Amino acid sequence: MKPVLTLLLLMLIQKGFSQPGIPLFLKGTWKADKSDLFEHWDLLNENTLKGFSYKMVDGQILISEYTDITRKENDIVYTATVLNQNKGKSIDFKLTGTGSTYTFENPDHDFPRKIVYQQLSDDEISVSISGGQQKEYRYTMMKQNSIPVRKDTSISNPDYDAALATRLGADDYGMKSYILVILKTGPNKTTDKAFISSSFRGHLDNINSLVKAQKLIIAGPMGKNDNNYRGIFILHNVSTLEEADALLKTDPAIAAELLEAELYKWYGSAALPEYLPFSDKIWKLNP
Repeated sequence: MKPVLTLLLLMLIQKGFSQPGIPLFLKGTWKADKSDLFEHWDLLNENTLKGFSYKMVDGQILISEYTDITRKENDIVYTATVLNQNKGKSIDFKLTGTGSTYTFENPDHDFPRKIVYQQLSDDEISVSISGGQQKEYRYTMMKQNSIPVRKDTSISNPDYDAALATRLGADDYGMKSYILVILKTGPNKTTDKAFISSSFRGHLDNINSLVKAQKLIIAGPMGKNDNNYRGIFILHNVSTLEEADALLKTDPAIAAELLEAELYKWYGSAALPEYLPFSDKIWKLNP
């Protein structure tokens, strides 16, 4: 290798010619200066931070926004879900700058278009929200020892994590409501192999789309049985059976009536979605 090329390669390595990491310094609880606004972030793994914004009212947490920062293939994406806005739709902001300052941008969103987190020290960060026609909001946040929740004498679990329970939407029993879907053979008896293959390929692709949209947490086939049951879904972040029915119609196999869905309300552990970041690390072959 020529000396000039060797020197260039060394310079690229020294500049960090690699994928950026997620902002690990955000882990913990932060309070805005001159405000009652808090942010809390949990580190799920090296590629995922999950958080929420809240205010304290009479010692209780009132959540206003759910957030996560996740590596998606070659990008790092900040996703915000603001309660009572955008019809519950999550908004993505792509990482455009790193270092001690992390800049996330979405030029197509009305406001904000840019969210910036800057680490000032181990215990202090600066946050900037800007873009569109509205002015820029900038404030500093100080790290807290813990979420200042009023002591609840009714808590009998010594391992109870109030921040985690709140983020997952758990009730006092650690549970929440879901929609259980039982898939069975539909009325369409076509023998067109190409159509059947295409529909079920779309069925699998749609499963992945629903997972990415944070609407589906469990999916899998059932063994042979006398009821013609083919598989199950468990939907979350879906409030009603009507909403679930409309969501399922995006599945090509269901839309073509090759599969038919029975829907039920189901009550289960609020911790179910927490397995998803790990599920993507244990498969060898993509179906």
